[in-house]
Amino acid sequence: MPRLQMMGMTLGVLGIMASRATAEPPPTERILFLGDSITYRGTYVTFIEAALISQYPERNYVVINLGLGSETVSGLSEEGHAGGRFPRPDLHERLDRALEQTKPDLVIACYGMNDGIYLPLDEDRSAAYRDGMQRLRAKVIAAGAQIIHLTPPVFDPQPIPDKVQGSPAKMFAGYNGVLDAYADWLVGQSQRHGWTVWDLHGEMNQALAEQRKAAPDFAYARDGVHPNEAGHLVMAGPVLRNWELRVTEKGRPEHPHGDAILELVQQKQQILRDAWLSQVGHNRPGVAEGLTLEEAQAKAAAWDAQARSLAVRQD
Repeated sequence: MPRLQMMGMTLGVLGIMASRATAEPPPTERILFLGDSITYRGTYVTFIEAALISQYPERNYVVINLGLGSETVSGLSEEGHAGGRFPRPDLHERLDRALEQTKPDLVIACYGMNDGIYLPLDEDRSAAYRDGMQRLRAKVIAAGAQIIHLTPPVFDPQPIPDKVQGSPAKMFAGYNGVLDAYADWLVGQSQRHGWTVWDLHGEMNQALAEQRKAAPDFAYARDGVHPNEAGHLVMAGPVLRNWELRVTEKGRPEHPHGDAILELVQQKQQILRDAWLSQVGHNRPGVAEGLTLEEAQAKAAAWDAQARSLAVRQD
C-alpha cells in the first residue's frame, strides 16, 4: 500500500512522516485528547487510534476525546461571542473533573486557535494563553499523567475574505501570525524547560504553502479555522511520525482492512466522545447529549473488538 502522500507530494517531505523510524508509541494505556472544536470533530484523533489498533491490536489503548467547541485554555472570551448567547467555555472549569474521571496516563492537548480571540497579537491575551497552558500542564502532572502539547492549527484568511475585511468586528486577517507566536512560545518551552511539544502548526504552515505552489486556491479550512479531513491528516502527522504509525494517503491504517478499522473507530469515538462530555460536564450550550457512559462503553467495546479482530488478520 502507498505511504502517506497528498497531491502527489509525500508528507515525509513536509517532515510529517520520517524517512526512518524514530520512536514507538508509549506503553501507557489511557490517552486523553483535550482541545477545542477542531479536536471535538476528532478526525485526527480517529486517524491516530485506528493506526494504533492496526499495528498494536494486543495493546489495550483507551483513547478518550474530550474536545469542546469554542473552548479556550486562556479563559478569555470576546464580547458577543456566538451572537451573545454564551461566552467561550474555559477548560479550567472542567479540567479537574476530566482528569479525575478519565484517569489518563497521557494527555495530548491542542489549544490556541480560539485563545487570541481572532484579534491582533496582544500581550495581555498572550499572557493569559501562557498562564492557561502552564496551569493545564501543572494539573496534568499533579494527576500523575504525562502531557504532550500540540501547537495550534493554521488560521487561513484566504478562503474567507468577507470575514477578514471591513468591520472591526471581523476576524483579523493576520491572525495566523498570532498563532505563530503561540506556537513559537510552546516550542521554546520545549527547548528551555523540556516540555514535550510537537509543532503541528509549523508543519501545517509548510504543507499549506507547498500545496499552494501547485494550486493557489487550495485550502485545508474553507471557513479559515476548521480543517477538512486532509487538514486533520496533517494535524495527526507529528503523532503518527513520533509513534511510527503507518497510514495511507487518505489517513487509513496501512493494513489490508484499514478502511474497515477506521470506520469502526469513527463509530466508537463519536459515541464515546458524547458520553464522556456529558459525564464530565461543561458549560457550552448546544452540544449533543450523549448516552450514559456505561451504555456508550458497552457499544464501543463491540466496535473495538471488531477492529482488533480485523487488525490481526492479513487476508
